[in-house]
Amino acid sequence: MTDTAPRLLLGLFTGFLFGFFLQKGHVAKFRVIVGQFLLRDFTVLKTMLTAIVVGGIGVYTLKWMGLAALHVKPAPLIAVTLGGLVFGVGMVLLGYCPGTGVAAAAEGQRDALFGILGMFAGSAIFAEFYGLLSSTLMKWYDLGPVTISGLLGVPAWSVLAVLTAGALLLFRRLERAR
Repeated sequence: MTDTAPRLLLGLFTGFLFGFFLQKGHVAKFRVIVGQFLLRDFTVLKTMLTAIVVGGIGVYTLKWMGLAALHVKPAPLIAVTLGGLVFGVGMVLLGYCPGTGVAAAAEGQRDALFGILGMFAGSAIFAEFYGLLSSTLMKWYDLGPVTISGLLGVPAWSVLAVLTAGALLLFRRLERAR
């Protein structure tokens, strides 16, 4: 085994766990995702906000302990906005995002296979035009490697605290409205 084999196995295991938990949380269900878009079922919102808060706290704890380093990616606003639009349209048309689509396909949902084919096609198109995109679109309005805490000039922990409090208040409000 090479040095990369353990990392690949860890990635495979992590991906398996991710899909397993998506399935167990019913987030890979078409009706749940469509329910989110119709503002009737907030399972997806709750899952994503929980993942962001827990992941953020975990990453910054590892960084604080010296066990991890942040590698912040640049923020090319135009490219991210257009990519988000393509992602959103695909998600609305299919009813799955990439992660939930793979989990649904593993569950035996045949409609999710079309999404996986679309992901491969989109990836191939992006790879084909990457040279052109990286020298044009991906340079427009690029803020560089920034974080919300860096933009605001406050510690990351304060952003995480506000995000956590906001998520908890939103969860409570959603439960009361239900």
